[in-house]
Amino acid sequence: MSDRTRAHVFVSGTVQGVYYRANTRDTAREAGVDGWVKNLDDGRVEAVFEGPESAVEEVIEWCHEGSPAAEVEDVDVEDEEPRGETGFEIRY
Repeated sequence: MSDRTRAHVFVSGTVQGVYYRANTRDTAREAGVDGWVKNLDDGRVEAVFEGPESAVEEVIEWCHEGSPAAEVEDVDVEDEEPRGETGFEIRY
């Protein structure tokens, strides 16, 4: 598990109601990254990405652009210890 990394990400801007979560899920799955994504009550999107460091970095980089209709203002990333996430899901 030592080659795995975990990032806890908060994305702000116009990121709800623009298919941001679905696109994040698809992007993470394509990159082989585990974790989850969900909307927060304050209008941000919260996500956890866990997997090989290069793949996690790739998905975080994607978050700065997001889905076509999104307007990302900020991406806040906190590194955490991997917890063995498996699969990638949208949480509600």
